[in-house]
Amino acid sequence: MFVVGLTGGIGSGKTAATDYLAGRGIAVVDADLASRRVVEPGQPALDAIVDRFGEPVLQTDGTLNRRALRDIVFSDDAARRDLEAITHPAIGEELHRQIRASTTPYTVLVSPLLLEGSQKDMVHRILVIDVPPEVQVARTVARDQVPDTQVAAIMKAQMQRERRRALAHDVVENHGPLALLHERLEALHQTYLTLAERHGG
Repeated sequence: MFVVGLTGGIGSGKTAATDYLAGRGIAVVDADLASRRVVEPGQPALDAIVDRFGEPVLQTDGTLNRRALRDIVFSDDAARRDLEAITHPAIGEELHRQIRASTTPYTVLVSPLLLEGSQKDMVHRILVIDVPPEVQVARTVARDQVPDTQVAAIMKAQMQRERRRALAHDVVENHGPLALLHERLEALHQTYLTLAERHGG
């Protein structure tokens, strides 16, 4: 299976891009959704989290109390590493499972942390959706109703824009109209269909 990894900073328009490609009949595997799925009740990763961090990380209905867990790991590097040791392999296996199940010409793996860890090893090509920092801030403030200082902190924690662009095979600028994004993605879609055919052949 030919896999295109799609990433970008917060507010860059990753969802708009994957919506378009999904509309062209391409399977989209979402790492954020996979990360939530592996900690649902009944999943081994949730049991391991409770074993490590205790019952306070559970809600009364048995689901993960994300805020309580975030509060624990935010200021404790060892706790964060323990959490990552539990969740990262589970997320990786879930992503592999979904990619293997895909029957479309190629598959898109969308992940905000694609380039930071081992997820990049799952893909054959990297597509970065990119916008200037001031656009990231304005879009995210408007979308999430959060202060710009919070957006700036998230951006600081993410990979530097220049580094992200340098690691990409393809970069799509997305600070213009939606029609222009679609036009650029359509050209790449045709390229990926060709590459996928070669990959399979």
